[in-house]
Amino acid sequence: MSPRPAFASDRLAFLLSVVPYLIDHPGVPVAEAAEHFGLTPAEMQAQVERITGMGVPGATKTYGPEDLFDIDWDALDDEGRIYITNRVVIDDAPRFSAREAAALIAGLQYLQAIPGTADTEALAGLIAKLSRGASATPPAVAIDRGVADDALEVVRGALAAGVRVEFDYLSARGARERRPVDPLRLESRDDVWYLRGWCHLRQDLRNFRVDRMENLTATDAPAEHTPDEIALSETLFDPSADDLVVEVRLATSAIPGFAEYLSDDSKLVPDGDGFVRTSIRVAHFHSLKRLVAAMAGLLTVVAPPEARRAVADWASAGVERYRNARAEDG
Repeated sequence: MSPRPAFASDRLAFLLSVVPYLIDHPGVPVAEAAEHFGLTPAEMQAQVERITGMGVPGATKTYGPEDLFDIDWDALDDEGRIYITNRVVIDDAPRFSAREAAALIAGLQYLQAIPGTADTEALAGLIAKLSRGASATPPAVAIDRGVADDALEVVRGALAAGVRVEFDYLSARGARERRPVDPLRLESRDDVWYLRGWCHLRQDLRNFRVDRMENLTATDAPAEHTPDEIALSETLFDPSADDLVVEVRLATSAIPGFAEYLSDDSKLVPDGDGFVRTSIRVAHFHSLKRLVAAMAGLLTVVAPPEARRAVADWASAGVERYRNARAEDG
């Protein structure tokens, strides 16, 4: 069957995809490029030859040799290899600054750290392109994956192998308990990783902060509950019978970003001056520390007294450490 004719929109789409590819693969054989784009070698060569008639008109609104793409015709005819020798349209395009490229590279490096969700080879290629294509060499950046990195590797391996994990974990009552868990999913919120799994100690679904796991091991016991068997909700913090209820005072402007902490029984009661009172459920009062720190000035723990005390003690310890550091610095 003969190929359908290429319309202008098709040619433009092809140009936008083939030119960056040829720039990143100088001297690529025609047959290899054809395989990459799903064409025959003859079709690929014909398309490459058409590139030389494309470009952007100069200041006189006419096309000169410097305004068009060009290729190494000798290499194409004699060696069957493709080199773009004039790429003025690409070279004149606005480029990311070194700082902009560094910010994008940092984001891509974070994606590379996500277990099982990123094509690391494709991301590495994109990072390399950003480094080459910036207006100046981007400063070296590296994402600190934190102390939970080793634990993530263990959990990722257990998920892939379909086996149970065990670890020591701080319970809602403040005691450390050994938890045998069938891992179901790894999720992140900001820079915090959570394991969602079936806890055999509680006989229920539970969420665990990976950086709070201690003595983590992957066992040889097959997981009795699998991701295919248990449908997980899209909400990370599902209510549990063992949860502790905490009353908080929250700025109305912060409600949209706080939605994942609210349950069906959370009521927003106006409390004046742009604030509301509501209740949330937590596994233990220690989890309030990070929440309060992230929403400084927007969230106040109201009750029960044990919750207020946990946050106050944490804040006091932080102030004391700051004072000690200032004293040591002289």
